[in-house]
Amino acid sequence: MPRFLTLSDVAEQLQLSAAATYALVRSGELAAIQIGGRGQWRVEESKFEEFIQARYAATEQLLAASKPAPAPDVGSSSRRRS
Repeated sequence: MPRFLTLSDVAEQLQLSAAATYALVRSGELAAIQIGGRGQWRVEESKFEEFIQARYAATEQLLAASKPAPAPDVGSSSRRRS
């Protein structure tokens, strides 16, 4: 993989639209640099990988926070049936 990716490359790999990819850059979620005066953006491969790892970590936290509490064990009641 080349050192720098275009926003089109990033969009293709993430299966996002060009607009969604640009929005990630504008929001600061995805680090990119602007080259030249015509709005040519590039994302360094290492920054792209960091972005992906950060999204995995965020997803893990989201899933962990949304796990329901375990149900109490009702079978271990101290009451006995007669």
